[in-house]
Amino acid sequence: MTLTVPCLLGLEGLVADELRRLGLGGVRAENGRVHCDGTMADIARLNINLRCGARVLMELGTFPARDFEALFQGVLALPWEAFIPLHGEFPVKGFSLNSTLHSVPACQAIVKKAAARRLGNVYGCETLPESGSRYQIQFAIVKDTASLYLDTSGEGLYKRGYRAQNMGAPLRETLAAALVLLSRYRGKDPFCDPFCGSGTIPIEAALIAKNRAPGLDRRFAAQRWKAMDPALWLAAAEEAMDKEYHGSYDIWGGDIDPAAVDLARHNAALAGVEDCVRFETADAARFHRDSTYGQLVTNPPYGERLLEKREAEELYRVFGRAAAALPPKWRVLVLSSHTEFERCFGRTADKKRKLYNGMLKCDVFMYGV
Repeated sequence: MTLTVPCLLGLEGLVADELRRLGLGGVRAENGRVHCDGTMADIARLNINLRCGARVLMELGTFPARDFEALFQGVLALPWEAFIPLHGEFPVKGFSLNSTLHSVPACQAIVKKAAARRLGNVYGCETLPESGSRYQIQFAIVKDTASLYLDTSGEGLYKRGYRAQNMGAPLRETLAAALVLLSRYRGKDPFCDPFCGSGTIPIEAALIAKNRAPGLDRRFAAQRWKAMDPALWLAAAEEAMDKEYHGSYDIWGGDIDPAAVDLARHNAALAGVEDCVRFETADAARFHRDSTYGQLVTNPPYGERLLEKREAEELYRVFGRAAAALPPKWRVLVLSSHTEFERCFGRTADKKRKLYNGMLKCDVFMYGV
C-alpha cells in the first residue's frame, strides 16, 4: 500500500530521510507531504518512530474528480469495508487546491455519502450506527485529482505525551526535532538552548541522543482498528526499544523565567529524559560556554506574541553578542520570523532555511553549519 506522511512546509527532506532510515521503499516527496510504499506493520513503525512527520495516512485510492459525480463514484468504488467495520465511526475532512471542486464542505458531504453508501450496501443497513472506534477519512483534491486516505495516527504526531502545558507560544515537538536534526546533533557534543521555555528543544535533543522513539508513550487511532493485528504494535515498540542508546549527555536548557524552568523539568521527567537534560534559570544575554565545540539551537521570542518588536530586537542584540563569544567550532541555529533578525543579531547567517511554525513563516538562521 501507499503511506503518506504530511509535514510542515520545509521539512519534506527530513521526513524523507526518516522514512529511508526506517527501510521504507518508494520514498517520494512533494510540497507538505512525503509518500512511501509500506505494509500494515510499517503503519505501526512509522507512528512510533517518526520525529518530524505530522501523521501517517493510509492511501485507499487516487482518481480524477472534475465533478461531484466523478468524486462520488470514485469514493464508492474504494474498499472501505476492508478497514471500517459495521459500528465504525467515519468522519470526513480534507482540502481542495487548484481544482474545479473548490467547496470543501460540499466535497466532505459527497465523500461521506459515497462511503456510507458502500458500507451500507456491504453491511445490509440503511443507517450505520457509527458507535465504535474512529476511522478518520481524509481527502485531498489537487488539480482535479482526488486522493482518499484513512488517518492511522489520530492526534498529530507532535503530541508526544510529555507536554501537558506550555509557556504561551509553544514550538511543536515535530519542528523542535527538525531543528535539532538540522544542527546535525547526534548526542556526542554539548547541546544548549538558552530560551528553552517549556523545554521542548532540549527534550527532543535528548530523545535523539538516546535514539528513543518519540511515540512509545502514546496511543494511535489504528491501535483500535479491527483490521490491524495488535502484535504489529508490540513488535514495532520492541524494535524501537532495542535501538535505544544508554549513555551520558551534555544537554542544557536555560530560561530567565523560573516557572518555565520548573515546567521544563517536569516535562523532561514525563518524557523519561530527566537523567540527561539539565535546566537552569539563566539570562540568555549572559550565555557562555568554554567547550571548544557544541550545538546551540533555540527559538527566541519573535516580537509577535510574547514580546513587542523592539523588545525582541534588543533581546537579539544582547544574545547576539553572547553567541559571538562562543568558540568558533560551535554551530548556532536560531528560528525566527523577524525580518530584521540578522541585523539585530549582528551577523549574517552562513545558511538560511525557510520553515513554518504553524502558520507563521520563519527562517532558520544557521551559523557554523
